[in-house]
Amino acid sequence: MTELISPQPLSGARCFGDGTPLYEQYHDTEWGLPVHGESALYERITLEGFQSGLSWITVLRKRPAFREVFKDFDPEAVAAFTDDDVERLLEDARIIRNRSKIEATVGNARALVALHESGRSLDELFWSFAPDPSQRVARPAVWSDVPAHTPESKALSKALKKAGFRFVGPTTMYAAMQACGVVDDHLAGCPSVSQRAPGRSASGSTS
Repeated sequence: MTELISPQPLSGARCFGDGTPLYEQYHDTEWGLPVHGESALYERITLEGFQSGLSWITVLRKRPAFREVFKDFDPEAVAAFTDDDVERLLEDARIIRNRSKIEATVGNARALVALHESGRSLDELFWSFAPDPSQRVARPAVWSDVPAHTPESKALSKALKKAGFRFVGPTTMYAAMQACGVVDDHLAGCPSVSQRAPGRSASGSTS
């Protein structure tokens, strides 16, 4: 995966992340920007699953360790993990030690490999549920305007579950859609709205 793009200073209050450099960097260089590529999307889906019930900054701080232990989110490498690997990861304090989520990460890698064997891709599946931008009324002004899930995230969740993925509920998938730029929910007053270059992609993705 490529390194994070150095963020440009933003004037005004971000819609989230102000005051924490790691969080600011994530906000400025990734969140809401289009992400493509199998490993990159597998990573985002995995991290959103691990975030459930926790704060996102906790996941960001552990992200380098997640990338290390899950082999840079290479689905074929993770699909080959055994029960011994799961037990090893449960002893690794650098990550979030939740057996169900670790097992789901391995299972999802196997589901992704099976998806490839059927001639499909996660990128194609994930982005096929992008909402029609012409149907958007207005950018949200406050966080209470942002939905927890949408018809598209419910449909994406259903499709992923049918393909064998776990920890991909509608709310988690809407968070992933936000993170990967399938939707852009930066609030109307956020400086990212005016300062991001059109067509730019998030780091760690491939076009």
